Amino acid sequence: MEYQVVNPSTGETGEVHPTVTADELETAIAGAWSAWHVLAAESVADRAARIAKVADLHEERVDELAAIIMREMGKPRSQATGEVEFAAAIYRWYADHAEELLADLPLQTDDGRAVVRKSSIGPLLGIMPWNFPYYQVARFAGPNLVVGNPILLKHAPQCPESALAIHAIFAEAGFEVGAYTNVFLTNDQAAEVIADPRVRGVSLTGSERAGAAVAEVAGRNLKKAVLELGGSDPFILLSTDDLDQVVEDAVNARLDNTGQSCNAAKRFIVHEDLYDAFAEKMTAKMAEQAPGQPDDDLLLGPLSSKAAADRLEAQIEAAISAGATALLRGAAPHGDGGAHVGTTVLADIAPENPAYQQEFFGPVASLYKVSSEDEAIEVANATPFGLGSYLYTTDEGQASRLADRIDAGMVFVNAVLADEAGLPFGGVKRSGTGREMGVLGIEEFLNKKVVRLP
Repeated sequence: MEYQVVNPSTGETGEVHPTVTADELETAIAGAWSAWHVLAAESVADRAARIAKVADLHEERVDELAAIIMREMGKPRSQATGEVEFAAAIYRWYADHAEELLADLPLQTDDGRAVVRKSSIGPLLGIMPWNFPYYQVARFAGPNLVVGNPILLKHAPQCPESALAIHAIFAEAGFEVGAYTNVFLTNDQAAEVIADPRVRGVSLTGSERAGAAVAEVAGRNLKKAVLELGGSDPFILLSTDDLDQVVEDAVNARLDNTGQSCNAAKRFIVHEDLYDAFAEKMTAKMAEQAPGQPDDDLLLGPLSSKAAADRLEAQIEAAISAGATALLRGAAPHGDGGAHVGTTVLADIAPENPAYQQEFFGPVASLYKVSSEDEAIEVANATPFGLGSYLYTTDEGQASRLADRIDAGMVFVNAVLADEAGLPFGGVKRSGTGREMGVLGIEEFLNKKVVRLP
C-alpha cells in the first residue's frame, strides 16, 4: 500500500509516503496511551479551547487546505473551500457545547443521590475515506478530543497531504504530543492497532467491505466499532407547488461532490402524476452539467481516480444490459489521465436488475415511477442501505407519516444539502452502526459512569 497523491484531473503523481515501521507504530500507540492520561486530567474547558483553536486554523488556512484536496481527489474549488469551512464549523460546535454535553446527568434514586459522569475511555483508531478528507476527520476527532480520547488517524492512501496538514493543525493548536497522530498504516497494521489493548475503539467511514473487515477484527477483540458505510438514498417526490425548484434540488443532491457522497440522493421515486415532467426536466438539467477541472469550479469535477471512473462505467453498462433505459448517457472517461464521467440518468430499473440494489458512487441518477404513497415507501425501503432520505410533499401530515415509515437514519423534508454540525449523522441496515456529529456523536466513545452517593 502506498500513500500518494494521484491527481484525478491529470494523472500527475506526488511524493510517495511510506507506511510506518513496527517501531514507529509502537511509538504512536504508546504516545496516544500517554497522552490519554494527560487529557483525562485536564478540564473540559481546556480541551474545548484547543478544539476552538483547531477551528480557527482551518478557517485561516481555508485556501491552502482546499487546494490540497483539489489535487488529491478532484473536488471543485468552491466545494473544497466549503468542506474546510464545514469542518471548522464542526470543531467550533463541539468547542462551544462541550461543557453542557459532558455535564453530569442527575438520576432519581429512592434515597441519596446519583449521577452519570461522562468521561473518556482511551485512545481510538479512526479510518477515514477520501471523499471528504477534512469533514470526515472533524466529525470523529472533534468530539472525541473534547471528551479526552486520543486519536490515531489512518487516512485514505490517496490523501497523504491533507492527512499531514490536519496532523500539523492539531499540534499547532497546542494538543499534547500523542493526542492526535497521523499514521500511514497498511490494512494489516490497522488490524494490529485495533487488537492492541491500549486502543479502546475504532471508527470507520468507508465501504461495506472495509466495514465488515473492521467489525470482524473489533468484535474478535471486544472493541466497540462505529461504522459509517454506503448509502443509496431515496428522493421521494409526491407533490409540489414548484417542480423546477424540486428538480434543481434533485440535481444538486445527486451531483454534490461529483456524486461521491454516501448520503447523496441516488434513487428518485416520483409519483406518476409528476413523473414524466420530472424525468424530462431532470434529464435536461443533468445534461447541462459537463465535467471539468477543479479550478473551473463547476458542479461536476472528476471522479476520485481512473479506477473509480472505470468501475462506474462498467456498472452503468451492466445496468443497461440488464434492461435499464438510459434517458441520458454521459461520455466515458476522456484522455490526459483524467477520471471524468458524464452525467447519466437511468429509468426502468426492474427489481431483478443488479442496479436495483446497488449504490452508484458518481453522477448517476436512477428514476422510479410509483402510483401511491405505499408504493413509494416500498421502493424506498427496498435496498440493503438505510442512511439518509429526502421527501418532497406539500402535505405536512404525509411528511410526518412517511418520515416514520422510511427505513433510514435521516429524513430531510423539502430540503437537500441541509446537514449541520449539530445534526447527528448515521444510518441503519448495511449503512452502518452508530452516529457522528451533534449530541449523539459525542456519546459513542464515552464511559458513562454511574456515581452513587449516600
